[in-house]
Amino acid sequence: MTVTLRGLAWDHRRCWGPLDASIAPYGAAHPGVSIQWDRRSLYEFGEGRLEDVLRQYDLIVFDHPFIGDIARGRLMVPFDDRLDDAARARFAADSVGGSWRSYEYDGAQWALPIDAAAQVASCRPDLLARYAETMPKSHAEALDLGRRLRADGCWIGLPFVPTDAMCLVMTLAAGRGDAVGMDGRFLDRDAVEAIIDELRALAALAHPASADWNPIRCYDHMVGHDDVVYTPYAFGYVNYSAPASGPRLRFGNIPAEGARGSLLGGAGIGVSAFSAHPAAAADYALFLCAPDYQRGDYVRFGGQPGSLAAWRDAEANRITGNFFADTLETLAGSYLRPTHPGFIGFFREATHSAADAIAGRLPARALADRLDTLYAASLPEMTA
Repeated sequence: MTVTLRGLAWDHRRCWGPLDASIAPYGAAHPGVSIQWDRRSLYEFGEGRLEDVLRQYDLIVFDHPFIGDIARGRLMVPFDDRLDDAARARFAADSVGGSWRSYEYDGAQWALPIDAAAQVASCRPDLLARYAETMPKSHAEALDLGRRLRADGCWIGLPFVPTDAMCLVMTLAAGRGDAVGMDGRFLDRDAVEAIIDELRALAALAHPASADWNPIRCYDHMVGHDDVVYTPYAFGYVNYSAPASGPRLRFGNIPAEGARGSLLGGAGIGVSAFSAHPAAAADYALFLCAPDYQRGDYVRFGGQPGSLAAWRDAEANRITGNFFADTLETLAGSYLRPTHPGFIGFFREATHSAADAIAGRLPARALADRLDTLYAASLPEMTA
């Protein structure tokens, strides 16, 4: 009897490339298992409703802020029964930043870190060489580069579609050391004003299309045109670091003094509570997240692994233009956003206001008030 597992990925090669590549070797080693991967949009991955798809799939690749809602609804099967103390210790030691603990909630491990990401810096190295030897290491240096680029008819990039705008606010809050969620408030008003001032200064030097860009659109523009030289903050995509042809991007740490990190992203893989084959699904997930697969075919087929061993692997860095080694400091210091039940709803409601504030359409204090109101409204769900 053949067990058929259906999985849902998000629609970018960074996600589906290594998943599709795993089907043949895993099937050869497990002849009773058949695997099919479907895809959904990046927006649905980050802000869609998991409840709407979990009944249709055995495995889901998803964003960690859903964990609180998953735990409250018992929507996935925890991995705890599949992991002894030694295995848990290995995963924790092999975590990129807080990736491993980002999928833990209420004393259970609801998913495994299959992909790691954070907002990092990037440049066209062939173009940057005209202006600087290295990418900026501080906000002041980023502004100075941006001004010199504008004088020469070029730009920096700053993707701030609503989702990424809110991520930028949290990245800069983390860098300032401002605590999110203290005393039922999202952030202090003065902190929000300072953050928006920094982001507006960058946006004033950014390509006019930046407000319509997510990282993928920004990177596509950077490799397709010669007018955006540097981007200080955007979720990294290894696929642009060593393309088969055309210009490549170099990725590096964000422009921050010290070992300051940015907002943690990435993806986890979990087993649906509605799966008819939870044990087989968990075994396959463990295979995908094992260091051997993560630093091997996972990287070779375009993935951005969740395994620290892969990020430190010499061959993985060789074939990706040193993407992993050059950004690991930012990942290691990355900020883990709240994951309580209701946070996704808060985030979804806050994104457009964050984008409006960066664009100058909404006063920073009005944004602070709206964030506080929305965040406070999300908190009672923690005990619902």
